[in-house]
Amino acid sequence: MHIVILAEFAVASGGAEKVAVESARGLAEAGHAVTYVQAIDGPADALLDHPGIARLTLNNADIWDRPAHRAALSGVWDGPSATRLGAALDALPVRPDLVHLHQWTRSLSPSVFPVLFARGLPVVVTLHDYFMACPNGVYYRFDRAAPCALTPLSPACLAARCDGRSRLHKLVRVGRNAVLRTALRGRSLDVIHVCDAGVARMGGLLGHLDLTHHRVDNPVRVARTGPADPARGDAVVYVGRLTREKGADLVAAAAARAGLPALFIGAGPLEAELRARARVEVLGWRSPEAVWETVRARARALVAPSRWYETGPLTVYEALAHGVPVIASVRAGAAERIVDGVTGFVVEPEVEALAGAMRRLSDDSGVRALGRAASERYWAAPTTLAAHAEALGDVYARILGVRTGIGRAA
Repeated sequence: MHIVILAEFAVASGGAEKVAVESARGLAEAGHAVTYVQAIDGPADALLDHPGIARLTLNNADIWDRPAHRAALSGVWDGPSATRLGAALDALPVRPDLVHLHQWTRSLSPSVFPVLFARGLPVVVTLHDYFMACPNGVYYRFDRAAPCALTPLSPACLAARCDGRSRLHKLVRVGRNAVLRTALRGRSLDVIHVCDAGVARMGGLLGHLDLTHHRVDNPVRVARTGPADPARGDAVVYVGRLTREKGADLVAAAAARAGLPALFIGAGPLEAELRARARVEVLGWRSPEAVWETVRARARALVAPSRWYETGPLTVYEALAHGVPVIASVRAGAAERIVDGVTGFVVEPEVEALAGAMRRLSDDSGVRALGRAASERYWAAPTTLAAHAEALGDVYARILGVRTGIGRAA
């Protein structure tokens, strides 16, 4: 098959970009022809250096790097970007069998969908977040530090000051979602969910669209080595952006209540607040290799205490693969990979609940057993790059089979 991977970046920084890049590599290694279309001009990850991967760039700019009036307009509908995408697809020497879209909100806008549909190409979208339904993308009330319970684009949604950036951003995103609904009306679309919880949540939010739902785990690129020994660790560890919706402040407060040091690897708006706390260490961003070297050496457990209905995070899977127990929020999609009390703990994203789980890390033999079980259970059914590519290939084959009348929807 010839697959077009369409994303806005070609570097594995955030979760969506990481999965787009790694998917392209995995598909190429599985023998598929891949064209990686990068919307925003910039560097490319070395993983895309493969003879089976061709790379194109649309030379777009991030909409929020443009003047405010242009950002607002192009965020809702970017006609020139759509034209460039159409020209790039038409210039390909071999017509693609399918387009797999990972990102579209930073420069592409809903304008890309008519371009893809006009060319008669099957389109599949991985739902890394909630932008297909929710204007702010995370189905979360930043004004209340709590998950949203409103119907997207309802009067109550339109009035809510829920955006994490500004009222202007909310207005632009509302306009974008309204236009998206129009662009998708009457069209069939295949979507991929990265966790079981996402199927249930997004299925309810997207009932107005004609969607076929598929389920594929994100790839985890962890070399199999001996498991870590978390009983040697001296802290609970958080890896990721330091924000309230991801629960970084909860980790610090719960660790203090449990009498444990807290180590943070990442940066973000809560950095100064966290550094001001006793027994808190903030390392900033590190390379992936340095992150896991530190986690293996220092972590009694990794903590992922999302307040929002996060579809990941990938760090949960990576920690389990390394044999590090995980304390995860019930709202994190990746929590479904944790066996509560066996490979870690699944709790409400509240200080006392997290602190209670952290207190259970005091026993070295118990922590060692958690880590050993985490490693054994992960590697019994690992979500490797090859497994991910095989699952994607199966999804693509079903989609193309339905198109040709020789398959059936999932």
